[in-house]
Amino acid sequence: MENANGTTLQEFVLLGFGLDPSKQYIILIFLTILYVLTLVENVTIITVVLLDAQLSQLPMYILLSNFSWMEICYVTTTVPRMLFDLTSSHGIISIQACLIQFYVLFSLGTAEFFFLSAMALDRYLAICHPLHYSQIMTPNSCYVLVAACWFLGFLGYIVPVTLISTLSFCGPNIIDHFLCDPGPILSLACPPVGNIPLLCQIVINTLFLANVFFVVISYGVVIFTLMKSSNQGSRKKAFSTISMHLLVVTLFYGSVGGMYLIPSGESQSEFTKAITLFYTTFTPFVNPLIYCLRNGQVKEALRRIIRRIFVKAKV
Repeated sequence: MENANGTTLQEFVLLGFGLDPSKQYIILIFLTILYVLTLVENVTIITVVLLDAQLSQLPMYILLSNFSWMEICYVTTTVPRMLFDLTSSHGIISIQACLIQFYVLFSLGTAEFFFLSAMALDRYLAICHPLHYSQIMTPNSCYVLVAACWFLGFLGYIVPVTLISTLSFCGPNIIDHFLCDPGPILSLACPPVGNIPLLCQIVINTLFLANVFFVVISYGVVIFTLMKSSNQGSRKKAFSTISMHLLVVTLFYGSVGGMYLIPSGESQSEFTKAITLFYTTFTPFVNPLIYCLRNGQVKEALRRIIRRIFVKAKV
């Protein structure tokens, strides 16, 4: 990859947060604590679902445990690199490593889109078609759904990252961000870049909007069905469950969707960084809390496991 002077560009420079050392040190401590807590929360959910005989057979918790595993991968794609760059002054990353980070990060983000859609489908079938739910959402069919979420998530960005990897990059090789985003990467490409930026935008928009549409329709039908229900007890319980799902959906889709509404101007870079930091670090931290804070089944399963551990310890 050569620039105008004929020299080969082998690396990019991530500017990061652009703060003074004292503030970067505070961010370093904050992100380290947040990362560790995120790992602990999601590992706890996975462990509880795997060890509890009841939860491990329920479709919603099969999806939730895989969602937690995806969240672990998601934060690990970005946060360790952020922490490394906060402790160094150069922020150098090879072009190949940058493209890998872009592909893995956006693929995992897309997998999260599909997992949120799968959870919406699960709630739709459970509430709107309760008599057929156990026949449709068997553990085996749920595992197929999980595999489809992972496969489709990593399928979507194969073509964009392959096309971007064929481009030549001109100096300067500076990316005003703390991770490898396709927009800044494409802005450094030597012209002509053809239709690659348009194709990337089409892929991003299609994957995002298709899943948003599916989730909105699914939960819209669920809410409409619950409003017609005469059973106050079951309606209240169902509303409590889907309200947690809707909060997770709103946090993630709202922050990612905000990237498409960024105004032009001098503050664009700072606004982009703030939103990106929110959905790459904060939402994976709060999602386990939201899903399990008011979830009696998870709490009871955790109590059973703790009691089992204490009983074995006494023996």
